[in-house]
Amino acid sequence: MKASITAHKQFSVAKIDPRLYGSFIEHLGRAVYTGIYEPTHPSADDNGFRQDVIDLIKEIDVPVTRYPGGNFVSAYNWEDGIGPKENRPTRLDLAWHTAESNQVGIHEFADWAEKVGTEMMLAVNLGSRGLDEARSFLEYVNHPGGTYWSDLRKHNGREEPWNVKLWCLGNEMDGPWQIGQKTASEYGRVAFETAKAMRSFDNNIELVVCGSSSPMMDTYPEWEATVLDYTYETVNYISLHMYFENNDTNTSHYLAKAEQLGNYIETVASIIRMTKAKKRSDHNVYISFDEWNVWYHSREQDKPTIEGENGWPHAPALLEDIYDFADTLQVACILNTFIRNADVVKIGCMAQLVNVIAPIMTVEGGPAWRQSIFYPYMYASQYGRGTALNLAVTCDRYETNFASNVSYLDISCVESDQDDSLTFFIVNRHETEAIDFDIALEGFEHTRVIEDKIIGGYDLTQTNSPEAETIQPQDGKDSTIIERKFNASIEPLTYRMVRLGL
Repeated sequence: MKASITAHKQFSVAKIDPRLYGSFIEHLGRAVYTGIYEPTHPSADDNGFRQDVIDLIKEIDVPVTRYPGGNFVSAYNWEDGIGPKENRPTRLDLAWHTAESNQVGIHEFADWAEKVGTEMMLAVNLGSRGLDEARSFLEYVNHPGGTYWSDLRKHNGREEPWNVKLWCLGNEMDGPWQIGQKTASEYGRVAFETAKAMRSFDNNIELVVCGSSSPMMDTYPEWEATVLDYTYETVNYISLHMYFENNDTNTSHYLAKAEQLGNYIETVASIIRMTKAKKRSDHNVYISFDEWNVWYHSREQDKPTIEGENGWPHAPALLEDIYDFADTLQVACILNTFIRNADVVKIGCMAQLVNVIAPIMTVEGGPAWRQSIFYPYMYASQYGRGTALNLAVTCDRYETNFASNVSYLDISCVESDQDDSLTFFIVNRHETEAIDFDIALEGFEHTRVIEDKIIGGYDLTQTNSPEAETIQPQDGKDSTIIERKFNASIEPLTYRMVRLGL
């Protein structure tokens, strides 16, 4: 099979917000306890955080991390996580039917974020609580001093405010599983008043309002229209979530599910445009896709704990999907979709970062290791910062029962704002045919291949483990640049990352 692509210097999508490659740490399962935090681990620092996990996170270079939830936040009292650890209460978490010790709270998470080099994206509880608690939390975190909450922060050991810029107004408030679920009008009104109060403290913070938890919700897309009608002028982003399952024996069809993601983004983008026009507004609202990943491997095994059959365990193993090679390709397609929609999707958070549907796994008291999905996420974060280009792609296409005209070659491109390199992220969705492709470099002077990495040739069910990280990138070969045209081939069901330099 052959494919032709044109990359033109004048045909760009948008400047990519680096926060597109963010992640998420929720008080869920082993994400926090024995994930990022394990004081008895051989690698633990003075604050109890695992250095081996920190090192792997630094490989990815995660720009922003959402915290503390997720479903967890909708019944969370942030005050439980401050002050001396011996005085902190243990609470029952109704979202995941577990016990929360509160040994990690805002102070500990902030220390961890600083060490990792990630920006905090904090969520306020608009489920069981509301406006008053949100404004108090904001004051505690961001006010310099001289007030009750800011002085309490100082008393608890943090002199300077953290100056957190990015705040989420609740989580998945449309979901019947959510503590404090609301209708679109109920939530829109609460979110508006909370946003108004938080902006009265600081009009320069960025606020994220809840959109649909999934495009499969019965209320979608009316939810977005109603919520934005209430909140448009007071928020900066609307949050979307989407998870992907492989319930199809046809792998090409599984990999086409990223097309559903593209449709989801375009639908909500059109609602944003409609609301802006309706309000005659000069204000822009973008999408924060702050939960996304493959999630289905662990659903059945988690049911007994989530449904309460095991009592109230502390930090049990939950949502610990072990990803296979097919999932590696899916994550790569998802990231390509975000890059191609960089004009409207500004923030993204892979859910989650450690142990819970995560690229990084840990063994309690043992090693940390990379899942198969680690690598496309790492390469996108490292080399996907700059300007997304609008590529013209000619390739054979196929049909599914949920998406039509799907290209076998899935590709995105970013022109770096650091060294002017061009990086192509490429997936061959075809199950049996290689694709010989050429990329015309119009307006570019790139003449050499800086880096060429391939992940391919594995059985689709192959996974990594603490004993063996079998799925790893290998060096690509047989690529050339002749007369401003890059020529290469990509094998069936393969990921390839190629960087071109001047």
